[in-house]
Order: sequence, then structure tokens, then C-alpha cells
Amino acid sequence: MVETQKIRNDPRVTFFGRMLRKSSLDELPQLINILRGDMSCVGPRPIVADELQRYGEHQAEYLGTRPGLTGLWQVSGRSCMDYENRVALDSQYVRNWSIWLDLIILLRTIVAVTRVDRAS
Repeated sequence: MVETQKIRNDPRVTFFGRMLRKSSLDELPQLINILRGDMSCVGPRPIVADELQRYGEHQAEYLGTRPGLTGLWQVSGRSCMDYENRVALDSQYVRNWSIWLDLIILLRTIVAVTRVDRAS
């Protein structure tokens, strides 16, 4: 299993797809999930069922919150970080949630998205 769950040079991704990923515009369809109430603007990123076991003792924390479009993991290194640190950041977010933390994450997300070189 790939530690970050993302293939670095995925041959299936076209030039246009790479540009969408680098600019994070590939995340825009998630806005539909936010409007439907399935996701929040800020929270742990959605995971597939197979990944839940990697959350170990933090599964309940993850399951107790709505997944988000952006989160602490995205503004703290994202793909440069291993999965264990992702779990730790998701858990930290849930335990320390506040409206101020969400606002800080949203502001840091804007900065991260405008820095195209680190977005993917």
C-alpha cells in the first residue's frame, strides 16, 4: 500500500488533470457534498472503509465528526506527510475543535491553494 495513498507520477492523469490537481480545482465538486450536508468546509478528509483500520484507537474520533473539504492535514504538509501523521492531525483537530481553529485552517487553505507548487 502506498504510504500517502497517492501515486506521485500517476500515468492515468492527463496534463489537464495535473493542472487541476496542482491548483486544487479538482476539489470544487466537493462543494456539492457540503451543500447536501454530507461534508463540512473544515474537518478530517474523507477516507474509504479500508483506511479506517489505520486510524486504530482514533477511529471513534474520526467517525464522530463530518469529513471536510479542507483540514489540518491539508495545511500542514499534505502529500509530504506519512499516513500516521495524517491520523495524528485528524485526531488533534477533532480533540481541539473550535470556530477559531476552523477559521485559521480556512485562511491557511487559501494560502496553500494559491501556492500551486505545494498543492499536489
